[in-house]
Amino acid sequence: MIRLGSLAGYPFEGPRVLAGFTAPAVPAVYAILYLPDPTTQQYAVMYVGHSGDLSTEPFPFRHPRSPCWIERAGSKWKVFIATYEIPGGLESHRKLIVEELCAVYQPSCNEQQFDQAWQDHWIGSYEAPTTGPLSTGRQPGRSREEAQRDRSDQGE
Repeated sequence: MIRLGSLAGYPFEGPRVLAGFTAPAVPAVYAILYLPDPTTQQYAVMYVGHSGDLSTEPFPFRHPRSPCWIERAGSKWKVFIATYEIPGGLESHRKLIVEELCAVYQPSCNEQQFDQAWQDHWIGSYEAPTTGPLSTGRQPGRSREEAQRDRSDQGE
């Protein structure tokens, strides 16, 4: 088992060598991984996708992005897969998880990338007796105070 995502929130099965992988007939999110440094056993995410039925995906190496996987890993024997079956999940859930993982890991073999940042006008302002101002910054890994200092340095 490997945990992936924001705060490592999703328990993926695997990783397994993709060359020997037989995909089950289940809806799932999948991550294609490799080991940049085999001595550390820390996998890097190079592609994320989802399927309504993994057994219909062109695994192991007929997938349109598989040449990128092999090139990045250095060999088809160094390409791994991890899968996450979302309990009760719909296609919309799988798609959101793929977008989150793409924002977190910026996988080099995904053609579409996503950003974790957000802006005020996307959600508007709010006031309620039970809520206070946000205590976190809008950029992942940065505190609200750091973001305010940066804005004041830029004259905003």
